[in-house]
Amino acid sequence: MTESPQKTKIPAWRRATDGEHRWQVATVILLIIAAQLTEPARFTVHPHWLLPALEGIFLAVLLLSNPGRINRESVPLRAASLILAAVVSLANAWSLARLITALLTGHAGSSAGPLLLVAAGIWGTNVVVFALWYWEFDRGGPVARAHAHRAHPDFLFPQMQAQELVDKDWEPAFFDYLYVSYTNATAFSPTDTMPMSRWAKLLMLLQSAVSILTVGLVVARAVNIMR
Repeated sequence: MTESPQKTKIPAWRRATDGEHRWQVATVILLIIAAQLTEPARFTVHPHWLLPALEGIFLAVLLLSNPGRINRESVPLRAASLILAAVVSLANAWSLARLITALLTGHAGSSAGPLLLVAAGIWGTNVVVFALWYWEFDRGGPVARAHAHRAHPDFLFPQMQAQELVDKDWEPAFFDYLYVSYTNATAFSPTDTMPMSRWAKLLMLLQSAVSILTVGLVVARAVNIMR
């Protein structure tokens, strides 16, 4: 069966598709849970296991309810996905706040190595946290993108502007948003993908500010300790 001429001209990100697989997001969430469980207890919400356990429960619900492709329209599943992102964000925001407080009050410890490891874990989790929000809200989220409910993107990927150079079935997946989050956290500004909507610009601005604050304070403290 051949595709109609109209369908072949429309890129995948603008038409209904099968949706992306959940394994990318599930794998990253599991890595986050493992990282949170290894953080020093003084930087986490007490009890130490509470938020990682909640994240595991919501992830299990999502996997059991929709284990394959993310294309099922369901208000409870959408709510569970957003709550999972919110819990991950809360856990990391708490750890970051505790770390900054310890740095400013001089209670971060006298060894640069452990401090840098904790900061690296929080910074890396922060990259994933913002990637989750970008992925959850761009054009209404993964399910809305699969059903092509919204035509206008919140993030303009380079593949959208050079359609003749990419496969006609290319569409943004979680890894693309993770890349956007990582480059924004390291360059402190957008790189190859541009935010189009105000909420996308606001989130990228917030992420850059958090990244600068974290890196600046931790590096300054670590250098001071090593001296």
